[in-house]
Amino acid sequence: MAEFAKITIQESPNVNATGEIVNVNEAQTNEELSHAPTLFAEPVFHIGSFTVTNALLNSWIVVFAIVIVSFFIRRKISIIPKGLQNFFEIVLEGALNMVDSVTGTREKTMRFMPVVLPLFIFILLNNWLGIFPGVGSIGFIEQSEGHRVFVPLFRGATADLNTTLALALMAVILSHIFGVVSTSAWSHFNKFINVKLFLELPKKIFKEKEYTAIFTNPIQFFVGIIELIGEFSKVASLSFRLFGNIFAGEVLLGAMAAIFAYVVPIPFMFFEIIVGIVQALIFAMLTLVFLTVMSASHDEAH
Repeated sequence: MAEFAKITIQESPNVNATGEIVNVNEAQTNEELSHAPTLFAEPVFHIGSFTVTNALLNSWIVVFAIVIVSFFIRRKISIIPKGLQNFFEIVLEGALNMVDSVTGTREKTMRFMPVVLPLFIFILLNNWLGIFPGVGSIGFIEQSEGHRVFVPLFRGATADLNTTLALALMAVILSHIFGVVSTSAWSHFNKFINVKLFLELPKKIFKEKEYTAIFTNPIQFFVGIIELIGEFSKVASLSFRLFGNIFAGEVLLGAMAAIFAYVVPIPFMFFEIIVGIVQALIFAMLTLVFLTVMSASHDEAH
């Protein structure tokens, strides 16, 4: 959990050989060290020329935890479910039914589920790890521009715009990849820059006598251009929505902890747990919608 940290460092006064204090006013100093949540992730260490930030470190922990848990669950799977396997099968069946309500068919659900479900779990765990004790409050002190700065060792990955932007780009790019695979490169290209509208214009005017095509086809062409611009707005919408909600929650928890660190933040922590679930679900479901729409033909999409 990101916190507003305020540390007062009291240095010992200088003394001479006889034990007497020398120049008390200059020797005894108080230096304040403060830290507030930043919009960017702070560097923690370097691997060659590669910089590892505290947000990236958190995301690695989440990935490692998912891999380890998945490995042990895979080893414990049996034909007759029992214990935790029953619980996970219930969750999986509920997730499949929810995805079915968007895709409309189980075939598409099984195609998109390996993308959407891990994405939901990854975002959810990163949202929750941001409010875990020690995240944002355990770190080290370094010199920066003549000031002593507190750098947290861990930071919620989804409270870093770099992470949410990368997730949004991945979701949108995957939707286009599925669109090309499900239809064709030419058909997918014409969803945005519809060259076919101009190629078929002479046929509609001179052969089919459909003179309204002179106006409707150019309008439809510009509608495709607007949809292309909308693809960029998807990236901004997905990334800023997730980042804004999680970062604002961490700032809120830090402010409440600065007021009174023991009881006041508890209700807000429960609230952030709910927000973490909702935001992960919104991101995953929007990604599912993008995948479903892009994998449909042009006529089906409209």
